[in-house]
Amino acid sequence: MLSNDEGKMRTALCGELRAEDEGKEVALVGWTANKRNLGGLLFIDLRDRSGLCQVRVDDAAHCPDIRNEYLLQVRGKVVRKPVANKKLASGEIEVAASSIEVVSKSEQPPFIVADETDALEDTRMKYRYLDLRRPIMHGRLLKRAAIMKAARSYLDGHHFLEVETPCLNLATPEGARDYLVPSRTKQGKFYALPQSPQLFKQLLMVGGIERYYQIARCFRDEDLRADRQPEFTQIDVECSFLSQDEILELGEGLAKTIFKEAEGIDLPAFPRMAYWDAVDHYGSDKPDLRYDLRMEVLDGLSKLSSFPGYQEGTAIRALKVEGYAAKASRKKVDELAAEAKKNGLEGPLFAFKVEGGKLTGSALKFLSEDGASYILKETEAKDGDAIFLLGSSSRRKAGFALGSVRILLAKELGLTLNKPHYPLWVIDFPMFTYDESEGRYVAEHHPFTRPRDEDLPYLDTDPSKVLAYAYDVVIDGYEAGGGTLRIYDPVLQDKIFRLLGLSESEVRDRFGWFVDAFKYAAPPHGGFALGLDRLAMLVTHTDNIRDIIAFPKNLQAVDPMSGAPGEASEKALADLSIAVVKK
Repeated sequence: MLSNDEGKMRTALCGELRAEDEGKEVALVGWTANKRNLGGLLFIDLRDRSGLCQVRVDDAAHCPDIRNEYLLQVRGKVVRKPVANKKLASGEIEVAASSIEVVSKSEQPPFIVADETDALEDTRMKYRYLDLRRPIMHGRLLKRAAIMKAARSYLDGHHFLEVETPCLNLATPEGARDYLVPSRTKQGKFYALPQSPQLFKQLLMVGGIERYYQIARCFRDEDLRADRQPEFTQIDVECSFLSQDEILELGEGLAKTIFKEAEGIDLPAFPRMAYWDAVDHYGSDKPDLRYDLRMEVLDGLSKLSSFPGYQEGTAIRALKVEGYAAKASRKKVDELAAEAKKNGLEGPLFAFKVEGGKLTGSALKFLSEDGASYILKETEAKDGDAIFLLGSSSRRKAGFALGSVRILLAKELGLTLNKPHYPLWVIDFPMFTYDESEGRYVAEHHPFTRPRDEDLPYLDTDPSKVLAYAYDVVIDGYEAGGGTLRIYDPVLQDKIFRLLGLSESEVRDRFGWFVDAFKYAAPPHGGFALGLDRLAMLVTHTDNIRDIIAFPKNLQAVDPMSGAPGEASEKALADLSIAVVKK
């Protein structure tokens, strides 16, 4: 029977006891993290949500049988240790037990329940309820909660209204496959789970709400990776009557508040970088600026070289790596070239070394003397440096391909280790991308993104030149969020639909219920969303999104603990008039 003679199951938390609590009589409840029997003297490391506390049992012979992960209630006095354990917050004290009762017994855990564990990730996910007992996991969830609390406090303080939007929606094309939910009452028809609250938050602006936010659950049926889940959470914000600059200031303030409250640090000011500058010089639309490794644009080299396939108009990019010449072996260059090819490079990756103030390397045969001088001048390379160079008919492909080499080298050289966070805004995204396979333009973000005012004439002459009021917040090479100003003029919106190749009937079928609202004096508006999961990754310094979600899915979008997704019963399928056809 659980001892409860003082009316409280516990009077203190294990990890919060300190030297100033010496002499207090306390009741603790926690799991056995470890025990050490020193021949009549027993020490137990007791763990609860606040941390660990050492319990001393002077008469082990009269102590109940205790094993790891048994849940115990301990009563006793707080005493000072002869020698403090500096690794524990409560390390100056221990609790001299007067009574110990086993509240609940545990089977032998399938892995060590501690920060340093030997378990594979799939095993940890299968027994997630045990994994969550590890202090590091609990700490991550605490920081995730702190992010949400900070976001709500900041946005409430700026007069935003938290509004929930529907989860059962009409399917709309937003770049990824929808998760579909069959309707029982309207058989043969389906809801779609939201990829984002995009359309509804815009309608809230039409409805005069002016300032909305929501910590929104979103769903995308797409291939997974370390920083992506099929269901995720974003801090979603929309507002009326604000310029892009005002929205960026608002988003920057929100991000700074989150990092201050959740990680205790002050983020620096967010510089702004145009999309094409990011792609040309850092090889990414989410550049990691914790390290330099700036790429140089060498488009003029096509006239000074005979590289195979390099014609006038070829986008040529070069990356200088200081002091790397000795490491740039043939094997290493092949490894880097393979990475570049995975990221769009169609031709070779050329490598040069600088020795005696001159370029060396097998690719030197393709260069004129002026070409070699041009490379040295533009890269400002010195003896001992290595230079990697590639070209492509596509400006974007050239940047992204060499950018992947930049990232690989930064990891190899440890350039991101122990560096403070580096945030920035990437702005002025292209409005459209031309899809060669479909022979038409597609929206870079979504079809409701507003083009920059100064670029409107290009809609009729050259849509590829149109830039948008679109922006992403990037932190340490991660896209932490982003947004756009929205089109609020029905005439302009119709023009964008036509440019994207959508017929009037297609527009009515997909968006009719939405665009109808813009006939009733929609306000200028825009917004952004910050990815809660990625923010939590950043403030907890992990690169695995599954670490900061209580019950995540694995890379196959499966929950190893529950087994979801599972099969539905024949009755459930019959109620929905669904037949499963196995391929």
